[in-house]
Amino acid sequence: MSKCDKKANIGGQAVIEGVMMRAPNKFVIAVRQPNGKIALKRDDIKIDSNTFFKKPVLRGLIALYDALILGIKALNFSAEKAMPDEDNKESKLETFFSLVVGIGFGILLFLYLPLLLTEYSKSHFPIVEQSFLVFNLVDGLIRIVFFVLYLLIISQLKDIKRVFAYHGAEHKSIYTYEQGLDLTVENARKMSRLHPRCGTSFLLIVLIVSILTFSMIPKEAPFIIQFAARIVFMPLIAGISYEILKLSGRYAGNLIVKILIAPGLWLQHITTREPDDEMLEVALISIKEALRKDDDDTYIPQENIEYCN
Repeated sequence: MSKCDKKANIGGQAVIEGVMMRAPNKFVIAVRQPNGKIALKRDDIKIDSNTFFKKPVLRGLIALYDALILGIKALNFSAEKAMPDEDNKESKLETFFSLVVGIGFGILLFLYLPLLLTEYSKSHFPIVEQSFLVFNLVDGLIRIVFFVLYLLIISQLKDIKRVFAYHGAEHKSIYTYEQGLDLTVENARKMSRLHPRCGTSFLLIVLIVSILTFSMIPKEAPFIIQFAARIVFMPLIAGISYEILKLSGRYAGNLIVKILIAPGLWLQHITTREPDDEMLEVALISIKEALRKDDDDTYIPQENIEYCN
């Protein structure tokens, strides 16, 4: 495949001992099992032909919702295959409850507490109370600090370190594909583990866009109104951030864009680690299977794969 060929848009996600890859029509989850074999689940992606949902900003919300659903499926599958001796079966109600708790924790840590601390700072720093721009800047900076600290803390956990290494394998595999090179471990090993379209960069963009968006909330509004408005604005912020992320990936070679995306790439030094060859093999098999046509059985060394329904 030459570099000038038009590439399908590929995205991915690291899971427990594996990688989920998404192509335009397929998504694939590849997981390294304790016996060394790679469990592989391949399925179709239902594409909505409604052009209304493909409009800028709105398409970002649909993509994020879709990624959330696929992400939950991928994590459940990876837990089942990577840790077969443990009870990993959750009911839909338990999965929903876990999701609600996770969202609630995110709202508390990245919306409520920063706003509360910024409100508290007004009594110590008059400029925070006098200037709503400064108020939102302080609020945004606290959220960014919380986000970085959170990443630093979880990055020290043993299991998370392996997930972050698979995250690096995901990026290296996608880079290999985007460069038009053969999808081999040797080629992928040379690639960068930092990618401009990474979810880590997206979350940082969300935090930065939120500073500007929350400035639209009247500063005279009571605390509860400001907090509620932040939750209401989040879908709009996510949609705008998605468009910025797509543009940054498209023009990653531009000097100005390189400067703007540098903080997101820096954060990926925390959320990715250098993968070993076995991790790269899993990621490459996942991307190959995501790209493979249904009538093509030439891509994968079958003896190393356990196909799952």
